[in-house]
Order: sequence, then structure tokens, then C-alpha cells
Amino acid sequence: MKYLSEYRDPELAEEFIKEIHRITTKPWTLMEICGGQTHSLVKNGILEMLPDKITMVHGPGCPVCVTSVSVIDEAVYLAQQPNIILCSFGDMLRVPGSNKNLLEIKAAGGDVRILYSPLEALTIAKENPDKEIVFFAVGFETTAPANALSVVQASKMGITNYSILASHVLVPPAMEAIISDTENKIDAFLAAGHVCTIMGMEEYYPVAEKYKTPLVVTGFEPVDLLQGILMAVHQLEKGEYKVENQYARYVHREGNKMAQETIHQVFTVSDRIWRGIGLIPQSGYEVNEAYKNYNARLKFKLDLPVAEENAACISGDIMKGLKKPRQCPNFGNICKPEHPLGAPMVSSEGACAAYYHYAPVKELVPL
Repeated sequence: MKYLSEYRDPELAEEFIKEIHRITTKPWTLMEICGGQTHSLVKNGILEMLPDKITMVHGPGCPVCVTSVSVIDEAVYLAQQPNIILCSFGDMLRVPGSNKNLLEIKAAGGDVRILYSPLEALTIAKENPDKEIVFFAVGFETTAPANALSVVQASKMGITNYSILASHVLVPPAMEAIISDTENKIDAFLAAGHVCTIMGMEEYYPVAEKYKTPLVVTGFEPVDLLQGILMAVHQLEKGEYKVENQYARYVHREGNKMAQETIHQVFTVSDRIWRGIGLIPQSGYEVNEAYKNYNARLKFKLDLPVAEENAACISGDIMKGLKKPRQCPNFGNICKPEHPLGAPMVSSEGACAAYYHYAPVKELVPL
């Protein structure tokens, strides 16, 4: 199978592992940005195969994990209104808000529907003209084009009972916020290939230059990640800091221009609160003035108080690379997927979920 089996080739993976061991002479800390990368690293036992001098820490690249408590509260509030059908991707339903999550609202009779695409919500809007349809638009730059397109299509089709609750977050500002933190110990980044497929690589060159930090765009399969780690370590050992593209089979420097145009047609860059991290300026997308009638926050005059985060959850330290999931005193006892204290334990891309499901049963395999 082209572009799948090749990147799960154990012999090629072993070659990369041996080369990483051979060239590593100093301690290095690398952060993979995307939660999908985190799960691949943990599930495939890659962390145990790396040299002891290489530490992988797990970044804020899970959009479910960084969606703030306040935004979850907005979605919960909307889902409880009798005239609203709230549509969402399934992995948002169990993310805890201040008091409840969307699954609890659905169980209590709220009309919460799980969709695979925001365009499905337009069909629901046409079929239910007496209801307001709100799509919970969560994600990084990757899902922004489809969410923006749903708004464009709704406008063209004259659908007025549709809006989106936007909670998009942007990768480069988050990387800068993390690396400029005084507690930061990150030596290199593995950037998310799917984000760069949409947005390209231009935004990353200033980050690598400003912070003198290597940045390698990688995919998500074991060989992708091992090659990306090898490329980053090569740079670190040579004292270099540049942007490299391991995921060249999909990522081009300029990205997908048509997708970018759709994003910019509907969204404007805004400040965004990241769960566990706080306010990061100019790190999100909000519906712009031209499409304000499709902005659920304006349409339903949402003005809920800013919610406090659960003090028992250390997700911020985990997503900033300061701690690992098992360093949380509540990991696996008070905090489990069935009863999560924070989003990283319940999200399909969360670091805590990855450690909970895969790391405890992994055997250490000597090279």
C-alpha cells in the first residue's frame, strides 16, 4: 500500500534508530507538536527505542485538549436551548466544562449530534428550518477550510438558521509562546505535517531563526517520526537551526493556496485562550465581519463568565513540555478516560490518553 506500509517498515525504522543512537552525543529535548504524532510515538514504542540522551516531550497539538473550559461552557449552554441543534465532532462530547460536558447534555435530552463534516450540518439546517443549527468548529488550521466552506455554502444557499461556534487555534503562535517561556527546555520541534499541508512552511522560518531552534515538519507513521527525529538531531549536533521538510510527499513550502483563501474569506485572526496555557495573542480564528450572521457568539449574544480550570489537572505543564503524563499525581487513579479531570485524558489525540492506553503495556525492546 503506497505511503502507508512503506512508513511502517521495521527494517527502515531500525536503520533510523541505529543512526540516531550513533550520532547522539549530547542530551537533547525534542517536542512533537501534534497529538497524532504523540500517539504514534507512544503506541509504537518509539520512546523506549531512542537513546537515553533524547527526551521527547508532548506539545499542545491536540485541538480538543487546548479548547478552553469557557468555550466548552458556551457549547454546553447552546446545547441546552430548546430551539438549537448542536453539532460536533465526537471527540468533543466528553471534554469537561465547568460543570457538565456535552455527552451529559445529550443524555439528558439535549439535541447534540455527532457529525464527521460541518457540511452535514447544512443538510440538517435545511431539514429543520424551525431550528437553529450550530456547528462546534474546533481544530487547528487543518479543519479550518472545511468549517469556513460550510459558512460560505450556507451564505450562497441562503441558509440563515446555521452558525458556527469557532474555537480554532493556530500552531506558530503556540510554538512561540512555549519556546519563549522561561521554563522552556526545548531544543527542537517536530511540526505537524497535516497543518503544514494546508498552511505551508513560510510561518516557521522566522520561528526557527528567532529562537535558534531546529524545526522539522514530519508525518505520523513510525518511519516518518524516526526520520524527523534523526533530521532534528543532525541539526542539533551540528549547531544548525533551520526548517526541514520530512513530509515532502504532502507538504509544500507554499501550502494549499485554495484552502488558505477559503480560511481568509471567512475567518480573521484573533486572541485565543488555550486550556492549561492561558491567553496567546493572535493565536486563533474567529468569524469575520462579513460573515458575522454565522457567528454563534454574536447570534446568540453569548457572554458567559470566564471559567476557572480544574486546579487538579496539570495539562498545561504537560502540553508545554514541562512534565510527562505519569508525573501527574492523579494520572490513572482520579483521572481516567471514564472520568477525566482534563481534556488530554479523554481526547483521542491527548498525551494522557496515549500513556494510559498504550504506555503501561509496552515492553522495552533492547536494540
